[in-house]
Amino acid sequence: MSPTSTNSITTSLRNDGFAWASSEQVRALLPAAALSDWQAFASSWNDLGVDAYMADNGRYRRRRFSAFAVSAHGIARKPPQPHYQSRDYNPLNGGIERWFQPFLDSTADHPALRAILQLCFDTFHGLTPVALRPASWHVECHQFRIEARVGEDGQPTPEGLHRDGVDWVLVMLITRENIAEGVTSIHDTARKLLGRFTLTEPLDSAFVDDGRVYHGVTPVVPLDPSRPAYRDVLVATFRRE
Repeated sequence: MSPTSTNSITTSLRNDGFAWASSEQVRALLPAAALSDWQAFASSWNDLGVDAYMADNGRYRRRRFSAFAVSAHGIARKPPQPHYQSRDYNPLNGGIERWFQPFLDSTADHPALRAILQLCFDTFHGLTPVALRPASWHVECHQFRIEARVGEDGQPTPEGLHRDGVDWVLVMLITRENIAEGVTSIHDTARKLLGRFTLTEPLDSAFVDDGRVYHGVTPVVPLDPSRPAYRDVLVATFRRE
C-alpha cells in the first residue's frame, strides 16, 4: 500500500471536496490478491437487467443494486431492499422506491468488491469528524452499464449535475468499450466548476464529498456504430445511519 497515494486522495478530499485517483494509485491501495481475479469481477457487468424506472423512457441503462453495512468490524451484506432518492436529489427518477436485481452472490462476495469497500471505509471514515462517525455505515452499491447507440446517447447522469443525498461517493470505472466522452465534472454548491476529468482505465476513480460538491458526467457516444458501446462503473455511496 502506498502512503503517498492514500495521502493524495485524503488531502484532495479534505481540501477540494473531491479526488480523482488513477488506476495506478488505486491499484497500489488494494491487496494484489483481491485483484487477481479481476476479469471475473468485471465480467459480472455482462449480467445486468435493464433499468425500468427511467422517467425519460431511456433504455440505455442496465444495473444491479445491493446494500451493505460497513464498519471497523467488517462488511456485511444487507437483505434485499429498494433504492430511494428524494426528488430534491433526483428530480428525474426520485420520489419512488426502485427495486433492482441484487448483486450476484459471486459479485457481492468477490475479494475485489470487499477490498474496494474497505478502501472506501478507511478513507471516508477517517475523514469524518470523530463525533459524527457512525458505528456502521449504510453503503449502497450499484453496478451500472450505460450503453450508447446511434440515435440514443448513453446518459451516465440523466438527472444532470447533482448530489446523491449521502455523505461520501465512490465512482470507479470497470470498463470502457468503444465510446467517446463520459467526462466527469465537479462543481461547488454555487455550481462553479472545480474540475473535469475522464475515467479511462479500469480502477480510475472519483472520490466525492457529497455534502460539498455536485458531480455530473457527459453523455457517452459510440466510436464505431456497428459495435457494442458501453461504460461500466461501480458506484458506492456511504451514508450515516
